[in-house]
Amino acid sequence: MPERFIFGELLAPITERASRVDSADGDLAPEIEILRKARWLTACLPVSDGGQSWGTEPSGSLVALNALRYLGRANLSVARLFEGHMNAVKLIALYSDDRQRAATFDQVRRGALFGVWGADEPGNPVTMVCEGEKIRLSGAKRFASGLGLVDHAIVIVSDDDDGPYMLLAPTSTRERSDATDWRMAGMRATRSGRYDFNGLVLSADARIGQKGDYLREPHFEGGIWRYCAAHLGGAEVLYKSMLAHLSARGRADHPDQRRRIVDCATALETSRLWLRRCAEKIEARDASSGKSTLALLAREVTENACRTVIEIVDRSLGMAAHEEGSAVERIKRDLALFLCQAAPDAKRERAGRALVAGSGLAETL
Repeated sequence: MPERFIFGELLAPITERASRVDSADGDLAPEIEILRKARWLTACLPVSDGGQSWGTEPSGSLVALNALRYLGRANLSVARLFEGHMNAVKLIALYSDDRQRAATFDQVRRGALFGVWGADEPGNPVTMVCEGEKIRLSGAKRFASGLGLVDHAIVIVSDDDDGPYMLLAPTSTRERSDATDWRMAGMRATRSGRYDFNGLVLSADARIGQKGDYLREPHFEGGIWRYCAAHLGGAEVLYKSMLAHLSARGRADHPDQRRRIVDCATALETSRLWLRRCAEKIEARDASSGKSTLALLAREVTENACRTVIEIVDRSLGMAAHEEGSAVERIKRDLALFLCQAAPDAKRERAGRALVAGSGLAETL
């Protein structure tokens, strides 16, 4: 059976609940439980560890791409949390030692949700002090997605110019979580608030990989194809909603609307093809660090496609696109905020520098 039917049937309850959980108090636990029971959390594990290699091995890259697209169509907030889980499992697969890998992947098989938390609270960054066989943390993370749902997070701890450390920390303590500052117009249900690490003591084996591994290419910038796939899914469902609205109102035959429909369709397919190529190249076993430029360009293409769709939906539907509480209005808000991840201007600059240095066409990447 084609993926679109399998994914569509599985994710239908998530789609149906999306408007009801669109708030800072929205509870995504039922959505995560749907993914857990469908073994999506386990699917991110390598095949040798009982998974389906979604996002962790070459054989699972295209299925992972489509899973993130379809989940983005259902609810971008849920897609954000699942992408974080996939990212964390990938980092553990890449950089952990055998003992860490076995223990951590056993937690995934038992249903644990993982995440990656990088943004420090201004003036209060997460720092660590080694005390024999223990690591004592201080500071806090902000924009920590999935407060109350993420069981363990890879916490990025900056040290100096040589690169940050990755620490795997438990993150389910209610008293350390504070989502009250998460007052964004979009992605409300992600509960991307503050997590306090002050006084948390970890064992020395909580450190994943070596210093600087987190920034190692092609999997740092290269890995952005995952959240771009979720972005694309959000834009795709906006496009489908626009078509349904126009057809229902008898407006799809207008020449201006047809032109807009074509512009959306070509932008979305261009993004999908870029992301497909990117996922295949980045996740290949012999991928070089230079492949990360391909992902940076794919992010540009995807952002442009998403913004094209948002603008055209506004023009095509007029006031209906801004009706509070409607699916179109909610998805536009979620997608517009999600596109801000992460430091897009800096990523564009890196892509430009790489293209100038290489003096070649993008097809050579």
